[in-house]
Amino acid sequence: MQDKLLQTPDGVRDTYDVECKKKRKIIEKLHHTLELYSYHDIETPTFEYFDIFNRDKGSAPSNEMYKFFDRDNNTLVLRPDITPSIARCVAKYYKDEQLPIRLCYTGNTYSNPRKLQGKLKEVTQIGAELINDDSSAADAEIIATVVDSFKALGIDEFQIEIGQIDYFKGIVSEAGITEAEELQIKEYINIKNFFGLEEYLKKLDLSPVLKKAFLAFDSLFGGESMLEQAEKLVTNPVSLAAVHRLQRIYKALCCYGYDKYIGFDLSMLNGYNYYTGVIFRGYTYGTGDAVVKGGRYNNLLKQFGKDAPSIGFAFTVEELIMALSRQNIEVSVEYSNTIILYDIENQESAISLGKSLRQNDKKIELIRKSVRKSVEDYLEYAKREHFSGLFYFENSDTVKVFDLVSGDENEVAIASLK
Repeated sequence: MQDKLLQTPDGVRDTYDVECKKKRKIIEKLHHTLELYSYHDIETPTFEYFDIFNRDKGSAPSNEMYKFFDRDNNTLVLRPDITPSIARCVAKYYKDEQLPIRLCYTGNTYSNPRKLQGKLKEVTQIGAELINDDSSAADAEIIATVVDSFKALGIDEFQIEIGQIDYFKGIVSEAGITEAEELQIKEYINIKNFFGLEEYLKKLDLSPVLKKAFLAFDSLFGGESMLEQAEKLVTNPVSLAAVHRLQRIYKALCCYGYDKYIGFDLSMLNGYNYYTGVIFRGYTYGTGDAVVKGGRYNNLLKQFGKDAPSIGFAFTVEELIMALSRQNIEVSVEYSNTIILYDIENQESAISLGKSLRQNDKKIELIRKSVRKSVEDYLEYAKREHFSGLFYFENSDTVKVFDLVSGDENEVAIASLK
């Protein structure tokens, strides 16, 4: 029983020591990038009412959420997604604001899928939301922010794949098919089963032009030139507008000099139901899934009482850690903590030195030496725990300074350290 208490449940894990330091450093670098684009921090609760994330809001399926009840029998959930929480906050606190709102966040999300497939049930996300701007320039800026975030971590080999939900929706509307038929076609496209899609389309009363448009999703991916091909396949205004918007986004990203990181995939249709236009994912080596996902969700805030266009993205930090490790990209962390080791007769001097150094922003750990342990024992401990140095009080006036980075050892007067 005791051994079981030391284990974590399936789908969650501990993060400690160097890995924890690196995780915080990654978040710090990403957050700094968001600050450079003038995003402001916001924090939302870890759990909220179920209705914030129910199916109409487009988050995870109900049976994949962690649900529980409060004392008034309200159904609460651990957040499976942070964007609906941000939408609720904006509708509440920025109801009358009409100009752009830029918000960023860091937090954990929770999902309980039937099959883990190597995924964690609790992950850390850092993301941003740009609200009250429906322009293609806003779409491009959000994607440029993602590019800069990759570069801030030292990742130079990555790709942003951009899709457009409206291109598919325009064809569906023109075809006049039922919702069930739309979902079936969408499923075939999502799983890349175009043989199955071709057989299914034979059963539907559609023109050859529309059948060709649906089957063309097999090849609607690639560079900017693919958009011209997509444009020729359709005549409905919704799909055409979707292509033209992607072309404007690409032109803006060229102004940033980021066109080499951009690809397009109009068959990218899966994801949260709240996406309404451009969607995108960012991939890099060393992980089997996208490390960042995002898109436009112009109808979500309306469900909370504020009609405002919005676009955002979220990085999954655990996926980034895996990618950085497998690409051998070092995340530099600072080890500047120092141990002050003292015998009991030098306690007053040691505490005084520790207080003085902390007032000068030094990270100090005070340890009273045990008579059962040697100074070498504490030096080994300091190395294991990544301390940069150790001060040992030999008497009330001098300390022996061990520099654990260079390996140097010196005797120094206490007055010179303060």
